[in-house]
Amino acid sequence: MAERTSGPAGGRAVEANQFTLLQTASPPARPPAILDERLRGTRFVSLAPQRVLNSPKSTGMDYWSLNPYVGCEFGCSYCYARYTHRYVVERAHDAGKLTDAEFADYRGAHGWEAFEQRIFVKEQIVGALDADLKHVPFGECIVIGTATDPYQPAERRFRLTRAVLQLLTRCEGLSFGIITKSPLIARDCDLLLRLQERNELQIHVSLITVDAPLARKLEARSPHPIARLRALKKLVDAGVNAGLIVAPVLPGITDGMAHLDALFAAAKAAGALFAHAGALRLYAAVRDRFLGVLEEHFPALVPRYKKAYARQAGAPTEYARALSRRIEKLRRKHGFKNHTGMIDRYRPVNMPVQGELELRGSLP
Repeated sequence: MAERTSGPAGGRAVEANQFTLLQTASPPARPPAILDERLRGTRFVSLAPQRVLNSPKSTGMDYWSLNPYVGCEFGCSYCYARYTHRYVVERAHDAGKLTDAEFADYRGAHGWEAFEQRIFVKEQIVGALDADLKHVPFGECIVIGTATDPYQPAERRFRLTRAVLQLLTRCEGLSFGIITKSPLIARDCDLLLRLQERNELQIHVSLITVDAPLARKLEARSPHPIARLRALKKLVDAGVNAGLIVAPVLPGITDGMAHLDALFAAAKAAGALFAHAGALRLYAAVRDRFLGVLEEHFPALVPRYKKAYARQAGAPTEYARALSRRIEKLRRKHGFKNHTGMIDRYRPVNMPVQGELELRGSLP
């Protein structure tokens, strides 16, 4: 989906209220409830936060964020939300809510594996959201899916995102964005249409390539590109304001003009109303995971990535500018309107230094 961050030790400086799982320090009365389990070992763990909306003040971003799940089964190698999952687990352990054995299981050997193997499910999300909405001023933006996919496979079982949308259809005068890789979003066309009757709405279908074998190398269990494009077409045909987001563009892998041209052409053929793209941000929490994938599939690129991302999480400035020019050229070629819409809201208000940025990425 679009991107996220890192920093386990430094993460302890983040305000406690940003992760409401950990608002009390009393020891657990019972082990965390296991709601479901996949044959491959992925477990779904109950989480009942008192708050579910993250404010712009707490994240440093120009929007409110909402994520029904912490962790994601899609397992994209470049996803920076691995940090948020690890931080939740570490804080829960520090607060006495997890035993040492549970901590090791929920964190993973290197701190990133459990992100796609131990999924926290925010039960009672509707009640918490109903209370949080009272603090959202008229005209503000709420983005769903900033850290983990709201339509990941767990949604078929738990239906949290649909419940969230049902509540949000009562809102008026707000701006909503949803970011997802999943064709399951087409299930909720009825609610999306109702939501945009009295609010702004942009659906960002996330896709980095139309090359299915390549996607499988980079995104372990993400939906097939064709399935995402079909879902995009269903949304637009139904009258939903939907388009493409290419996040991230991977230097040396998916940034070629021919590659991006094919992607933009496919999105246009599916009826996309807009297209946005941005270069990879390689945060510390995802670095080991992503570089491991490069070692396996693109070993010649590893030294170049290490050099390019040695001092910062973002792509080198000259590269980012060149990519922006390339994207703008493709927008014009394929007839996408030259507007940014809510995409500007997905950038920090004030660009922090590296360490701060690792702590202020999108939260669960």
